[in-house]
Amino acid sequence: MAEIKYEITKELGVISENQKGWKVELNMVSWNDHPPKYDIRNWSPGRERMGKGITLTEEEMQALVTLFNERDEEDSFE
Repeated sequence: MAEIKYEITKELGVISENQKGWKVELNMVSWNDHPPKYDIRNWSPGRERMGKGITLTEEEMQALVTLFNERDEEDSFE
């Protein structure tokens, strides 16, 4: 299996953290020397390991934000 190369080019923030210290983070990540994309994924303490995640282009992130902002009040989890 080919090695996956990645570089976190910008840290945008931590979304949550579990009791074991793993964090769900939003970062800009360059995968295999491609232009950076938005990346939401679990990271272990110290970032030695990563979990499954989702990578979004600028357009996809804008669409996600729009969908989130346009949701009905009754769709909220509060």
